Amino acid sequence: MLGLNDNAYNKTTAPDEPKLKLWTSMGLLLTYRCPAQCEFCYYNCGPEKSGLMSVENAIAAWQGLICLAGEHAKIHITGGEPFLYWEHLQQLLIAADKLSLGPVDTIETNAYWAQNRTEIIERLGFLNSHNVRRLKISYDPFHAEFVDFDSVKLLYETACDFWGINRVLFRWQQYLKEPPQMDSLSDGQKLSLFLESHRQHPCRFTGRAAGRLAQELADKEVEQISAENCKKAFLNSKSVHIDPFGNVFNGVCSGIIIGNINEKPLDKLWQTFNPTKKDFLNILFDNGPVGLLEKATKSGYKKRRLYSNKCHLCTDLRQFFFDKGNFRLIISPKDCYR
Repeated sequence: MLGLNDNAYNKTTAPDEPKLKLWTSMGLLLTYRCPAQCEFCYYNCGPEKSGLMSVENAIAAWQGLICLAGEHAKIHITGGEPFLYWEHLQQLLIAADKLSLGPVDTIETNAYWAQNRTEIIERLGFLNSHNVRRLKISYDPFHAEFVDFDSVKLLYETACDFWGINRVLFRWQQYLKEPPQMDSLSDGQKLSLFLESHRQHPCRFTGRAAGRLAQELADKEVEQISAENCKKAFLNSKSVHIDPFGNVFNGVCSGIIIGNINEKPLDKLWQTFNPTKKDFLNILFDNGPVGLLEKATKSGYKKRRLYSNKCHLCTDLRQFFFDKGNFRLIISPKDCYR
């Protein structure tokens, strides 16, 4: 396990200044592909998206996190929809088991596949015997537009029977009790339900969520968020997400690449990571997304009258830069933007 002083940025700061935290949690984004295309999706996932993380990359990332965090390392497997590639997921868990890498804290699913109780029990049995601690089922009005509630309910009830309720997470419980009836709603009624869901369970305005959803909720002029930089977000995040192509995202900042495990192991990446020394990242670090506005407007960006928050502004600007072909080593991959 490494210490804070092993990081390049931390070595340049005074003892009383905030330090870059050790990464102790990692999400393995197995694929961008998903049978759903939710309007709030942070990663812009959908049926036409691509990518499948190799077992070798997943294991390398996992081992890198253990080098960083030791026994505090926490892994969750997500997507996209990881159960689209069940056999591949099995291979990954078998490989991790053979190497004694420790437990998977959570595997996430939207339950689209859970139509047969026998198959559910077989899969849960495999996960249970290969060090998976918890199953997380994502369901809300956004998912309800694409996933049959009968599958969601069957998976939840079977998993609770088989594993016990304490090992089954459900996002969000209110929709388990009162599932949204999306088929009978107009587009406007769906939007109203989405907005109400966001008010009760706020989502991040990155990926697809920075589209219509963020624009409907926009209530801040640029001047109101101009003082907000991203220093705290970079330094305080103890988590990373790694996409199917090896790209590393800091915390929940999807579509902002801070490195790639195909080029540098995760533990080495943390040791050398200094956001003040990287083009584009240093602007976000010191000035937040407002610091990118001048360059964007000179290139033709049309500033909106209102934004929901700095993440909405950031994603909107990054989408513009991506379409222009700017900052391609950092603003990527295309799955997050198209």
